[in-house]
Amino acid sequence: MSAPTTARPAGADELAEQVAGDLIAPGDPRYDEARRLWNGMIDKHPALIVRCADADDVSAVVRFAAARGLPLAVRGGGHNVAGTASVDDGVVIDLSAMRAVRVDADAGTVHVEGGATWADVDRVTAPLGLATPGGVVSETGVAGLALSGGVSSQRRLHGMTIDNLVSADVVLADGRQVHASAAEHADLHWAIRGGGGNFGVVTSFELRLHPLGPEVFDVNVFYPVEDAARVIAGWRDAVAGAPDEITSAAFVWTFPVVPDLPEHLRGVPYVGVTAMYAGPVAEGERALRPLRALATPLVDMSGPVSYLDKQRSLDPYFPAGLRYYWKALYLDDLTDAAVAQTVSWSARRPSDRTLVVIRHCGGAMSRVAAHETAFGDRSSEWMLSIDATWDDPADDARNIAWARDYWDDAHRHSRDGKTYFNFPGLLEEGDAAVRASHGANHARLARIKAEYDPGNLFRLNPNIRPAT
Repeated sequence: MSAPTTARPAGADELAEQVAGDLIAPGDPRYDEARRLWNGMIDKHPALIVRCADADDVSAVVRFAAARGLPLAVRGGGHNVAGTASVDDGVVIDLSAMRAVRVDADAGTVHVEGGATWADVDRVTAPLGLATPGGVVSETGVAGLALSGGVSSQRRLHGMTIDNLVSADVVLADGRQVHASAAEHADLHWAIRGGGGNFGVVTSFELRLHPLGPEVFDVNVFYPVEDAARVIAGWRDAVAGAPDEITSAAFVWTFPVVPDLPEHLRGVPYVGVTAMYAGPVAEGERALRPLRALATPLVDMSGPVSYLDKQRSLDPYFPAGLRYYWKALYLDDLTDAAVAQTVSWSARRPSDRTLVVIRHCGGAMSRVAAHETAFGDRSSEWMLSIDATWDDPADDARNIAWARDYWDDAHRHSRDGKTYFNFPGLLEEGDAAVRASHGANHARLARIKAEYDPGNLFRLNPNIRPAT
């Protein structure tokens, strides 16, 4: 951990006169709260945090940091696993005050400011029976998730978040504000759909809406962990050839020790299956019935639920302040050997809070060609996510080592080693992971980076270096 910065950067007083938002520096009583991120393992001390009020504020801060050679971080919702939303001794653009959400009924889209969370979006769209593919933890920021892909509970029917990104307002490295769409700055529009925050600060997103809900059929069924191999393989076989309306996952976790649970389940590990049917509830109940009979359940909590409740159901399990190290990897196939590996490593989780989940992809996600968005190849039907979560700093090394060793071992089932940059660990693999994940798109991304950010100002991310 670095020592706290003691002084505001030179020129901060002049910057304060240019912006409508707040400047927060060390010594300010709001500083410690303002610098805190969701991941309790991240403890950084910026020289200056600017809580921007609008895009003009963002432009001013970008020019300020660039002129002084200060490292620049961008914070959206703050739900940031890798800790790139803050920086020691640099400047943080904090978008958390920019959370407006507006539905354009005529266009069938929703306009979302860069500091909004998915909860902000769902609260506006869900009562209208509309949704856009967003995070499965509603406290996640829209911007971070969207720019790196966005895997939602309707991903097989409506694709990734980036597949629904109609346009965006972006502040570039020189402070200019541009509108990126298929018709304007089309190369930038392509790049931000999977290329992360490498190209500028997105201050507003326009996302396509789809009819959904307000009620959906949701499967949450929990089986004995002893049946893990049987359940995961049975789930895999049951969803093979499933209609796009079915989006599902299998996972290994542990019941929390809480009074709401029967005593015989508290602290007990289990294998679970979760699924949502993005269509009529009665159809969903029939279509998802096989997932509820893969073994003898411990608990079956399946049934109709409002989409809004579905979206926020995981929030209590991932609160701010816990320690998080999450790694993801796309698998070539979910073979019996991959299932056995999942069961074996899950049995050795150092923390009961840790979740191991395999998401079924495919569907609409896989029908977008690799060259159509910066995200790259979509051919894998399965994504492994190793969500190491714990609460004691003394356990950092043990939990990180377990997650990394598991992730390394899982590469025998992943030919290309493509990761998902919303779950990147601490970005230890650097350029190698970026190149492996973007594949043939990397060269084009580097050229676009050179056009829009030749000095690599926006580098606190899975960084794409400018072509030279």
